[in-house]
Amino acid sequence: MDENAFKQLFLPFHRKLFCIAYRILSNANDAEDIIQETYIKLWTKRHEIGHISNAESFSIIVLKNTCLDFLRKTKNDLLTEYDYNIPSSISLSNEVEQLDQLNHVSLLMSKLSGQQQLVLKLKHWDGYSDEEIEQITGLQRGNIKVILSRARKMIKDEYLKLEQ
Repeated sequence: MDENAFKQLFLPFHRKLFCIAYRILSNANDAEDIIQETYIKLWTKRHEIGHISNAESFSIIVLKNTCLDFLRKTKNDLLTEYDYNIPSSISLSNEVEQLDQLNHVSLLMSKLSGQQQLVLKLKHWDGYSDEEIEQITGLQRGNIKVILSRARKMIKDEYLKLEQ
C-alpha cells in the first residue's frame, strides 16, 4: 500500500477516531496524540493490512487498544472538571460529603483494569448503550455485561470497606 492509498483509506476516519479517543481519554491533546500513534501503527503494518475488509472497524480497534495502553501506562484520573461541578445541594457539608464520595469512587476506579475503566466510563459517564460500547470496544455484549458487573461489584465492596 502506497502513501496515497493509505491516506485515502484511513484519513477519512480521523474525525470519528478523534471523537472516540476523546470520549475515552477526556482530553483533546491526549486524543490527538493517540490518533497519531494509531496512524503510525497502521502505517507500519500497511503491507499486512491491505486485504482487510473493513478499514474503519480495524482502525477503531487499533485506536481502542492504543487508548487502553495509554490508560494503563498513565493511570489517568478519569474525572474531568465537569464531574466536580455537581450542582450544590442545600448545605456546604452535603457538597463536601459528595465531593469526598466522588474522590473515593475515583480512587477505586483507578484500581480497575483499563478495560473495566473504559467500559464503566462509557456506560455511566458518557451514557453509551451496550450496542454502542460493543462497537467502540469490539467486545461482545455478554463480555460488556460481565465487565460492568465485576467493576461495579469491586467498587461497591471496596467503597463499603472504606466507609467502615
